[in-house]
Amino acid sequence: MQKLLFSAVSAALFTMAVSAQNPPDKNSTVANPSTTDEQRVEEVLVIGRPSRFGATKSEISVFAVPRSVTVITEQQFRDRGALTLSNTLDYTAGVTGNAFGLATRGDFTSIRGLDAPEYQDNLQVLFGFYNNARADVYTLEQIEVLKGPASVLYGQAAPGGIVSTVSKIASPDKLASEIVLTAGNFDRYQLSLDTGYDLSGDGNWTGRFVGIYRDAATQVDFVNDDALVVAPSLTYSTDRGALTLLLNYTDRTSDTSSQFLPLASSACGVSDVTISEPNVCAATSGVEANIGLYVGDPNFNRYDTEAITMSLFGRYNLNDRWSVDGTARYRDNEADYDQTWVSFLGDGNPRLRPDGTAIGRSWSSSRAGSTQYAFDFRLRGRFETGLVSHELLAGLNYQNVETFDNSAFFYARPTTFNVFDPSYDGSEVPTTAEFDGIRGRTDDETVATDVYLTDTMYIGDLIVSAGLRLSSVESEDALSSQDDDETPFTFGALYKSASGLNPYVSYAESFRATVGTDVVTGTSLQPRQGEQVELGIKYQPQGGDSYITIAVFELEEDNLVDFVPGGATQPGLSVETDGFEIEALLHWRDFSFDFDYRKLDAIDVDENGMGATRPSLPETTASLWASWEPVGLPVEGMRLGVGVRYASENESNGTAFLFQNQFMPTPNRVVTDGYTVFDALIGYQVGDFEFNLNLRNLTDEEYYSTCLSRGDCFAAERRTIVGTLVRRF
Repeated sequence: MQKLLFSAVSAALFTMAVSAQNPPDKNSTVANPSTTDEQRVEEVLVIGRPSRFGATKSEISVFAVPRSVTVITEQQFRDRGALTLSNTLDYTAGVTGNAFGLATRGDFTSIRGLDAPEYQDNLQVLFGFYNNARADVYTLEQIEVLKGPASVLYGQAAPGGIVSTVSKIASPDKLASEIVLTAGNFDRYQLSLDTGYDLSGDGNWTGRFVGIYRDAATQVDFVNDDALVVAPSLTYSTDRGALTLLLNYTDRTSDTSSQFLPLASSACGVSDVTISEPNVCAATSGVEANIGLYVGDPNFNRYDTEAITMSLFGRYNLNDRWSVDGTARYRDNEADYDQTWVSFLGDGNPRLRPDGTAIGRSWSSSRAGSTQYAFDFRLRGRFETGLVSHELLAGLNYQNVETFDNSAFFYARPTTFNVFDPSYDGSEVPTTAEFDGIRGRTDDETVATDVYLTDTMYIGDLIVSAGLRLSSVESEDALSSQDDDETPFTFGALYKSASGLNPYVSYAESFRATVGTDVVTGTSLQPRQGEQVELGIKYQPQGGDSYITIAVFELEEDNLVDFVPGGATQPGLSVETDGFEIEALLHWRDFSFDFDYRKLDAIDVDENGMGATRPSLPETTASLWASWEPVGLPVEGMRLGVGVRYASENESNGTAFLFQNQFMPTPNRVVTDGYTVFDALIGYQVGDFEFNLNLRNLTDEEYYSTCLSRGDCFAAERRTIVGTLVRRF
């Protein structure tokens, strides 16, 4: 029945689009029913325009939204040399995109101190861990970040915010084509193609093909980042609406760049990491191993993912005031994940003998996957009640996600592996029969059926926004099933002044269902619930293309889960964050400057009200990207850019149980120094050809992104040098 409902809504999207035969009045606002004339004047193309398939599900200008919203265009993340989705967020206030350094398994992003779910074209795209294929940035035309709780629009979501991506799809205004040749250090080679076609000659039927082939190594020996992606799309459009079918096949072949390097051979050998408990390093050699050390086995390790996605987009203008649109998706993922690492032996224990030989190595083998059926169907309306103008958004959202994991694990098997003299002969790899003998499968299913309503009201120069969602979530695993009903709420107000200085205030709520039984109380685990209060100012000079936003916020999430012997419990844990953010884009003649700053205080609070700093989160981050594109000079066509990224120190707090102290618990605080790195761009365009040279971490700074009290460090991204040759036609 649920999949039947999914099919019915998909068919409805198709029917609405193809029935659009009668053109509207030329004087109507059908082409963009959610945008007023005043907002169209305010449009700032240089910062990107929000998409109805993006984070806010609306094309309302970011300067009229009483929330912190950032739009990152394809041109921006290309200029800055972004190779992954995490990289695209490097110059975004409030976002930590590379907390655990170079990552080939996924894009681990946090917003305002909490993990951020990833959405694509209005629907969630990743579920759980290590059972999905990550998106390639070349298939994306825009990235949007909505900061703070987003459950009214999206249902289950972390309170810090969401990352929303917009796919490249066929359109009458997307008929240009390009072929891109890329080559870089670490043996990176890529061929990309993006081409559009007018299939009918009148713009009614258009096609687009996006393809990627990549053969690439990484800074970690034996770890590749190979990919094959094909993403064709077909669009039928009229003056009233459009329907698009997008297919995406992604096949990635890799290994994990995260090696969980032992403190004994990383932090204990450098001055950039401070460990409060001296016994942690007492029995070590004090020598640092190669920061790019590979502790796996190339005869065993792999992280191979495959995804097939079919998406349907539809929009139809009923008249000059009402329209409907939506997204439907089927997605199937598979992941084969095998990894070995130096075993963890309890917080604070060295994991290595003094000569660098591992005390043991652990081996994990997983065959996992996920299947998604989902749609988001929306009705939009513009109308007036007295002196109040309304922009109404009513939505019906459905999602059915099934995940499985068939895995096996061996802990601390004897080994002769030495971090200072590694050998990769495959002799210690457990046999297939050994793994298959202990494999165990877990299956989970989550079904959510939600309705939501938001109303943006214009009362003179005052903009008031309110929203409510009725959410019903059914969750089931092998041990339990439960139903959760939640009604998150949001409210905000923004005042538009004649000077362009727009103050705002907002309140928003979030929830995340938690499946299982509390082993202490015997009751079902309660959903995690969050709320945020935000105050801010958005400033855009009249007639200018510069802007600045300033925001302060307080954010809290309750009902966190603690894992204890026997299962999980909710003893009253919470996380509290408060912060200050600035985003500014300034233009002066041929120069532009993008400045971002964040000050964050994020605390994990226990059941006694005692707090500890959240791990791996710098308190202060700042970035500046400056670019020069001369016009009317002999060097016209040249583009130069330079960026600097700064992050302060981060810390991890735990309790060490040390062999030499007879397992007496000792508080242990590990502090990883901050960093400052530089990026650069040299570009030149002549005719249909364009050449770009991007450098990230220009000075090749070697450092650890973070080290954890549990016993491991994560190497940061080394210098990447990538040249691209673009031919447009």
